[in-house]
Amino acid sequence: MVMKKFINDPANLTAELLEGFASAYRDKIALVGEKLVVRANPKPKEKVAIVTLGGAGHEPALSGFVGDGMLDISVVGDIFAAPGPPKVFEALKMADREAGVLFVVLNHAGDVMSANVAMEMAAEEGLNVKMILTHEDIAPGMDAPDEDRRGLVGCVPLYKVAGAAAEAGATLDEVYAVADKYNRNMATLAVALKTATHPASGQAIFELADDEMEIGMGQHGEAGTGHSKIMSADQTAATMAEQLIKAIGVGSGDKILALINGAGATTLMEMFIVYRGLDKFLADKGIEIARGRCGELLTVQEMAGFQMHLAKLDDQLTELWDAPCDTPYLTVR
Repeated sequence: MVMKKFINDPANLTAELLEGFASAYRDKIALVGEKLVVRANPKPKEKVAIVTLGGAGHEPALSGFVGDGMLDISVVGDIFAAPGPPKVFEALKMADREAGVLFVVLNHAGDVMSANVAMEMAAEEGLNVKMILTHEDIAPGMDAPDEDRRGLVGCVPLYKVAGAAAEAGATLDEVYAVADKYNRNMATLAVALKTATHPASGQAIFELADDEMEIGMGQHGEAGTGHSKIMSADQTAATMAEQLIKAIGVGSGDKILALINGAGATTLMEMFIVYRGLDKFLADKGIEIARGRCGELLTVQEMAGFQMHLAKLDDQLTELWDAPCDTPYLTVR
């Protein structure tokens, strides 16, 4: 597969994309020390800060959700790579305050390793930090241990509800409780149709035949539940939704948040058609999509496919989802 991208020197990919991002959204975010994306308007110190980390190459995630009502700092690694522990610790120290810091980590080996080392460093310094690990991918099996389940797009709505709680003045324990509630009531499943290329090497990150799809593929081409022939939008939506509603234990009368997250090369036309199929499937079971969204929140370069994310809502989580925020890629007025 020949890579066609508008880039300069592959060695400068992360630095240049972050410079461009900070320039485009200078009213909302700022770049500190090359790889720390921070709020342009810092949160008052008496409110809990929220920090996350992750590799570049998944734009707009994760730094696109730094801003009022969501993240305070995003620590950026190189393309598809976790940032090192010293940089993560730098962010935790920068965010440190008496109110405390919630540290949100997606379950990927490199991210977890850097986060754990940084947390040890934070403990030695006496920083007030609580870490939560997102692991909502059900591809390994609904009963798979948490450590075997990847963190996918569910981090974004988790940032939203936790960020809203922090903005409202909740304590660190209260913000953690909100994040933990959302974490325990969400599930995500991905499907891929076409590979992406690694922008630094030009190499394809996985292979699929022209008439195949794979449900359960990870963000970096990790194996899913196996290749199958391409299904229609409605068939794909029903197949994925059936597994997801079982995973979060919803049924008739329940209300959910539904996200269709494009992987990078999936058109909005396709996403809306899939969302239509999802809505019809859930309505037939008496499940209401109380809140929903289609679009690109966490991508994998030009991978074709999407992630379907469902989460069970209660009144508290709905109110927090609806609360105002102002970030480059999610704004609620």
